[in-house]
Amino acid sequence: MRLTKERFGGLLFLLLSLAYGYHATQIPGYPGDEYEPFTASTLPYALAGVGVLLSLILICSPGGERLGKESGNWRLVFALLGLMLVYGLALGWLGAVVVTAVFLAPTEVFTGPGVQLGLVAVPVPGAAWCE
Repeated sequence: MRLTKERFGGLLFLLLSLAYGYHATQIPGYPGDEYEPFTASTLPYALAGVGVLLSLILICSPGGERLGKESGNWRLVFALLGLMLVYGLALGWLGAVVVTAVFLAPTEVFTGPGVQLGLVAVPVPGAAWCE
C-alpha cells in the first residue's frame, strides 16, 4: 500500500479524531448523568466515532495521486495560518466584530482583490449579529 494524498489526509484526520475522542473523555459528568440518554459528552463521542470511521474509509480506499512535494505559495499559507492564530488570540480581548474586521483587511491583501465580496458579505454581518 503506497502513501497517497488521500491516505495522508486520512491519517491526519484519524489522529485529529482520536485526540478529539480522548479529550471527550475528559468532560466532567454531573451527578445523575449516568441515567440520562444524552449528556455533555454524547455528541463529542459520536463526532469522534464518525471521524475515525470516515478517516479509516479514506485510508483504506484504493487509488489516488502519489504523495510528493507540492508546488504552491507556501508563504501565503503560513501567513494566513499566522493571521488565524492572531485572530483566535485577540478574539477574547477585542470582541468578534473588531477582530473580524481587522482580520479581513490583511486577508484581502494576501489573497487579492478577487474575493473581496465573499470575505466581507458574510462574516461581518454575522459577527455583528452574534455580538
